[in-house]
Parts: sequence; C-alpha cells; structure tokens
Amino acid sequence: MSCPFASTERSRPQRSPKRVGFEREPIYAVVDEAPICHVGFTQPDGQPFVIPTIHARKGDTLYFHGSTQSRLLQAIASGNPICCTFTFLDGIVAARSAMHHSMNYRSVVAFGSGHLVTDEAERWEAFELTVEKLIPGRWENCRQPNESEAKVTAIAALKIEEASLKVRSGPVSDIASDLDGPYWAGVIPTEMKVLNPEPDPHLPQGSTTPDHIQALVKPC
Repeated sequence: MSCPFASTERSRPQRSPKRVGFEREPIYAVVDEAPICHVGFTQPDGQPFVIPTIHARKGDTLYFHGSTQSRLLQAIASGNPICCTFTFLDGIVAARSAMHHSMNYRSVVAFGSGHLVTDEAERWEAFELTVEKLIPGRWENCRQPNESEAKVTAIAALKIEEASLKVRSGPVSDIASDLDGPYWAGVIPTEMKVLNPEPDPHLPQGSTTPDHIQALVKPC
C-alpha cells in the first residue's frame, strides 16, 4: 500500500481539517476522474497564470502535452514550482440561513515541479496515456501521431511532491435555532453527464458508433 503524502504548511488547508485527507488512493481517484486540470504558475516577470488543460497520470507523475511554444508547457518544463487543482461539484447545499449555503465537492490541490520529456519511449507513452484518459480504448481505434505532429508537440512531466484532498458531503449544516424556520433546505445533487455521441457528418453513410465510444454513455 502506498504511503500518504506529507501534511505540510503548503499542502494543508487552513479550514475544516476533518474534511482533508492525504492518502494517495482517494487523491488519485479524483485526479484520474477529472476531465480538466487547472495549472497555476508564475512567469519570470511575476505575472501569475492559471490555465485549464487536459492531463494524464502514471504513478506520481502527471503528463501534459501541447505546442512546443506553449506558455504552460514551458512553465512546467522550467522546474519552477507548479500548483494543479482538480474539482468536482457533487451538489448545491441550500440552507435555511444565507450564511450556511455551501456545496458538496471533491477537490485536490497538488504541488510539484516538472521537466520536458525528451525520451521518445516516454513521449509516446504519454501520447497514449492522454488519449486513453479522454476515451478508454481510443488509442487503438484512431490514427496515431505522425512524425511531423510529434515534432511540434511538447510533453512535460510533473512529479507530484505534495497533494491533499478536501471533501464536503452530506446534508445542510444549519444552526439549531433555524431548524423550525419557514425556509426550505436540502441538497440539489449535480453530476457530469456524457450524452449520446453525435457522428461527424463526413463519416461514410451507415457508419455505426464503436463500442468504446458508446461505452462512455451511462444508462439512465
């Protein structure tokens, strides 16, 4: 069993410590499920940026790909500190009191430093991991990168050094004096949903949706 991340001043949230965890397995469950990662970094001139992007993970390493001129990829490859966040909204919490409205959520904040991947075998693996992260089974069912595409694409790897998970779940937390009030309270669940695929109009007539695509659509 893998050891938890260390609880440090940088990774430890300052509020609601009972909602916080440092175990790798639940942290990586959120990282792997999240379709988008927000990456924060500071330019040499001091200008901060937070950029949304897709990602893939292997072990404690995150992979990002983009143009060789990408500001994001250059920032990760610089070796300077990077902060990544991954968030799911699971419900809107409507309380009797305006001050006790909240959200049910799962959120990971991860810190690390990165480098540019130059090993061709690792680069190719990162290409595959990224495609498979989007659509499991897709790598073997699409044209893989050709030489010119690979040449203009950079791959950056970020080693996760610290990370924490914060979760809020369950019902409203109203104060006792509000419980007999006239206002409705409860949780409005939310979810991310994949809808039926829309075929490209240039597909040959009569083409059917492949199983690995249809598998993304969960039954109601």
